[in-house]
Amino acid sequence: MLDIAAVRALVRTVPDFPEPGVMFRDITPLVADAQGLRSAVRHLAHRARAGGADAIAGMEARGFIFGAAVAVELGIGFVPIRKPGKIPVATLGIDYALEYGTDRLEIDPTAVTPGQRIAIVDDLIATGGTAIAAAQLMRRAGAAVDQALFVIDLPDLQGAERLRSAGLTVEALMEFPGH
Repeated sequence: MLDIAAVRALVRTVPDFPEPGVMFRDITPLVADAQGLRSAVRHLAHRARAGGADAIAGMEARGFIFGAAVAVELGIGFVPIRKPGKIPVATLGIDYALEYGTDRLEIDPTAVTPGQRIAIVDDLIATGGTAIAAAQLMRRAGAAVDQALFVIDLPDLQGAERLRSAGLTVEALMEFPGH
């Protein structure tokens, strides 16, 4: 298994994407590298196991990559948190604020068992809005959600602090400055 420094080295920085001044942290090289991906998943799984997770939830789309893999590594279930209109049965949903406008997350409520300890897993924590909405949605479904795990944290955007204020333990494998 690669150490965190070696996993971090697989994250590509793309300057000025999607707009000037932004340093985009691209996980494509990480997920394309079998040993890097396996190591990132195992590091996240270790933290989820330590937090007592019964299931993993991940947000569409990159949270599906890491969340489902962590669930498989732990031998537990995965709850996909979807964008609107993607689930063919009655859903439970939550609207949340974006910088400009709103968005929505939905789940199949039968995928969550009341009292189930669910850890949220995603690739990156920026402002925290989507992760907070995901935690609220899981809690509405009856889950106990107190842990959020990320591959990357952008601490300058203070998303992890927002999640901590919402009652979540937050861990990331690595941090990058900027936004």
